[in-house]
Amino acid sequence: MELTASEAYKASVLRNFMAEDGSLRQIPAQYKKKLVIMEHLVEQLEMGREYPEKEINEFIKQYHADYATIRREFIIHKYMSRDNGVYVRNPRDLWIQWDKI
Repeated sequence: MELTASEAYKASVLRNFMAEDGSLRQIPAQYKKKLVIMEHLVEQLEMGREYPEKEINEFIKQYHADYATIRREFIIHKYMSRDNGVYVRNPRDLWIQWDKI
C-alpha cells in the first residue's frame, strides 16, 4: 500500500526527529514539523482521561527534557485543554491540523 503525501511527510518528520528509543532528538524549529511531532506525542495519551500536571510532565519527559515547552505547545495548538492543573486530550477535530498548513 502506497502512502499518501501527508503520511509520507509525517513518516519523514518522525524518522528525522525521533530517536530509535522513541525519544525526541530535538523540538523542530519549523512550525509544520513541530505540529507533526506534537500530534505524534499527544496521540500516545488516552482520550477522556484527566492527567494532573505532574503526570503530564512525567509523560513528556519520556520523550524530551523540556517538558514545559512541549506542555505549552499542547495547549497552544489545542491538542489538550487545561483546567486547574488538570490536562485532558482534546478531540482531534479541535487540533491545529499540520496537513492543512
